[in-house]
Amino acid sequence: MRILHTMLRVGNLDQSIAFYTEILGMQLLRRNDYPEGRFTLAFVGYGSEDKEAVLELTHNWDTASYELGNAYGHIALAVPDAAAACAAIKARGGKVVREAGPMKHGTTIIAFVEDPDGYKVELIQRE
Repeated sequence: MRILHTMLRVGNLDQSIAFYTEILGMQLLRRNDYPEGRFTLAFVGYGSEDKEAVLELTHNWDTASYELGNAYGHIALAVPDAAAACAAIKARGGKVVREAGPMKHGTTIIAFVEDPDGYKVELIQRE
């Protein structure tokens, strides 16, 4: 078994695709409209779906926004330099909500950014 994808419901699909591709550097792997069900699915990631886990962005045409709830945590991405990643994300118009620094009660360098729907993305510095 392996993880295939994680699904996020998004209010504005074009904004979300732009964030994940232009700000975080993922690729749009595929996008399909389902007019009978009034929804669109877009898959984004850093590699092909047959080898990598990806994100499924689901846009229900009649829903403009969602409540995130308090059970959801975040998506985590490995980066070689969290501070440099934050600077690049800010330069491309992304929102950094926690600058790079050591995690509480540990030494791992982390940062957090936020997507257009308020989902948190953790950047974990890895050599």
